[in-house]
Amino acid sequence: MDPFTPTPADRFTFGLWTVANPGRDPFGEPTRAVLDPTYSVAKLAELGAYGVNLHDHDLVPDGTGAAERDRLVARFKRALEEHGLVVPMATTNLFTDPVFKDGAFTSADARVRHYALQKTMLAMDLGAELGAHTFVFWGGREGAEVDAGGKLLDALQWYRDAIDYLCEYAREQGYGLRFALEPKPNEPRGHAFLPTVGSALGFIATLRHPEMVGLNPELAHETMAGLSFPHALAAAIDAGKLFHVDLNDQVMSRFDQDLRFGAENLKTAFFTVMLLEEHYDGPRHFDAHALRSEDEAGVWAFAAGCMRTYKLLAAKAERFRADPEIQAAQRAYRVDDADTPWPPRYDASHAAALKVRAFDLATLRQRGPGLERLDQLTVELLLGER
Repeated sequence: MDPFTPTPADRFTFGLWTVANPGRDPFGEPTRAVLDPTYSVAKLAELGAYGVNLHDHDLVPDGTGAAERDRLVARFKRALEEHGLVVPMATTNLFTDPVFKDGAFTSADARVRHYALQKTMLAMDLGAELGAHTFVFWGGREGAEVDAGGKLLDALQWYRDAIDYLCEYAREQGYGLRFALEPKPNEPRGHAFLPTVGSALGFIATLRHPEMVGLNPELAHETMAGLSFPHALAAAIDAGKLFHVDLNDQVMSRFDQDLRFGAENLKTAFFTVMLLEEHYDGPRHFDAHALRSEDEAGVWAFAAGCMRTYKLLAAKAERFRADPEIQAAQRAYRVDDADTPWPPRYDASHAAALKVRAFDLATLRQRGPGLERLDQLTVELLLGER
């Protein structure tokens, strides 16, 4: 068997909205037919996926009556059981309906904020019914183009109020859900609230139940802002807040492209995989879609490509850690302080001694850490020369 063929043990997941993306963009009509959710389940199972994630309306269109809702959910659950897929994550669409044109949880209209809460609770019910353990919040419309309304601080408080309320609902229902905020700097709003991993981490610390709320960082979103996704991922891991992850690719400073994982930034993808393989045991979720130029065959080639690239890079990460020359270069890069261990343990005498210690600054200034060579070794490994 090809070692890079995905299996459910790899825990790869796709959103219904990813493989079913019809190729619509702001300048053109759809180029592909919308796929039935149960058909997507069957095709993803054939490719070796572990699970499928969904927005509420991906399965149950807004305005669906109770009986039809139950029929659609039962049909979908049968497909999951038949094909052996699970639903690890659910979310809600608070961005398509014109009612959310100026925000959902951060709308200046309290009626819209309450409707957003209602819609989210119903989506949480659906997610829990399907077995989801994580509920993601992407604040697609939470932002502004014009600040003359004077709602910036109020909006952050309304956002906080909404997350606090939904945490209480999840606790009362006994759902065991963890919430994951998904930062994005812009698009569709000109300026989004909680635009980056760092800003979201700061916001989480102000919540009533911060232990319930973490992050769903996305490679494309941090890249759009000109930031390093591995750095953002490391910040989430360091804070104990990596609850979910969205994998795709992106050209810096472009619109949100949601390209196939590894399609543009191979080193970024490589170090992303290395971090995930060492520090994360949750689903590897691909929040991307096939190019608009593709037909349905291209959709499944895209999905297979995301998973295969991840596995190829995971194998490269193992070789990186085992390569004696690379490991020797990494060890040489790090220099211990022969006189004092790290981390330093504060006491008055240590501080007094450190303040008067003489450092050999001439040597420190001249030392080259060897990063050029280490980076070249990494490139050679990725190019198959190691």
